[in-house]
Amino acid sequence: MALNPAIMTSVEQLGYRVTVGDVAAKAGLEVNLAQQGLLALASDAGGHMQVSDVGEIVYLFPKDFRSILRNKYWQLQLKEWWEKVWKVLFYIIRISFGIVLIAAIVLMVVAIAIILSSRDSDSDSGGSRGGGIVFLPSTWDLFWLFDPGYDRHRYERRQRAAGASEAQKQMNFLEAIYSFLFGDGNPNFDLEARRWQEIGTVIRNNGGAVAAQQIAPYLDNVDLYNRENEDYILPVLARFNGYPQVSPQGDIIYYFPELQVTARQQEIYPVAAYLKEKIWRFSEAESGQVLTALVLGIVQFVLAIVLGSLLRGYGISSGLIGFVNAIYGLLLGYAIGFLAIPTIRYFWIQFRNSRINERNQKRSSRAELVNNADAELRQKMSYARQFAAQKVITDADITYSTDKDLLEQEIERSDKIDEEWRRRLESGS
Repeated sequence: MALNPAIMTSVEQLGYRVTVGDVAAKAGLEVNLAQQGLLALASDAGGHMQVSDVGEIVYLFPKDFRSILRNKYWQLQLKEWWEKVWKVLFYIIRISFGIVLIAAIVLMVVAIAIILSSRDSDSDSGGSRGGGIVFLPSTWDLFWLFDPGYDRHRYERRQRAAGASEAQKQMNFLEAIYSFLFGDGNPNFDLEARRWQEIGTVIRNNGGAVAAQQIAPYLDNVDLYNRENEDYILPVLARFNGYPQVSPQGDIIYYFPELQVTARQQEIYPVAAYLKEKIWRFSEAESGQVLTALVLGIVQFVLAIVLGSLLRGYGISSGLIGFVNAIYGLLLGYAIGFLAIPTIRYFWIQFRNSRINERNQKRSSRAELVNNADAELRQKMSYARQFAAQKVITDADITYSTDKDLLEQEIERSDKIDEEWRRRLESGS
């Protein structure tokens, strides 16, 4: 079985001593999947199982278990190596669009200048006007055109680091070109993971027993048809091995025994009142960078149109002009795409955000029902608290552990029994 990165991260965050319920709630995984993943991780990373006197299992892992896995499996080493290589490759891909933009503009400017200068030299009988001379801006001049105060702006961005996103802290102009074209990825790529993590946290914060309405603000399958019969809670019961319980008044609550077992005393973790999807942004680049990219895109398109009209009247040519004529279709296509792609993406984002706002509003309204609970809901939550519990498995509860010899554990168990009887006799006297 492949090792689950979410399980490994949860084990580290929970202090390397966990139960299945700890990991399932922390990572938002199905209980059965968390159990299988812990068994696989313990087997591969040298972990141990500790069994309590009532049969509950605690998994104990060495703090360097990632190093153990890395040394054991070449696939993990290859994966880590590829992740580093891919970061470099993807960075090159991102900046390549900006490089192509700059190269295309420079190439078209030079081609237009050559065509115009050749026309001037043909019309100048004396040839004394020097029409063949083309002004080529230096590399420094080009970057000044794109961002006149680049060094100063970079320093100001560093000064504004507090409250800025990582993309804003690190994005240079070439990266901003890619961001202008294609955006910066789905801000809700981890929505399902966040959904189940927040649901697991809500259940743990309530001692493993909740009313369905307390979970509804984190779900999207709540509608007019299942709101009354609470069928929307079924995926949560299946994921965390929950059970319904009916009160004498006919109210139904749900409790999750496996999430009530923990390897350490659990605190109340902060959790959002409802699952909030993040709004898509057109670009994480700074507004000045976006405006500059737009202006350059328009300049590129205008140059492509002017160059096309000049090439039609230039006739057969070779050299640089011949090369430009051969790739003119690509230059024009890139210029059109450079403006068309962001335009289409802008309207698509507006539509997408309207749907996100609608879903967020629905979840928010369900959260308001919980915060301003009526008498019926308060009665259900009160009944749920009767099933709330937290079973903390300490070292004193452990009767067997795979990291110790069986005979040694029998001796320790006998010593514990003798010590317990001694305390009882002393307290009785």
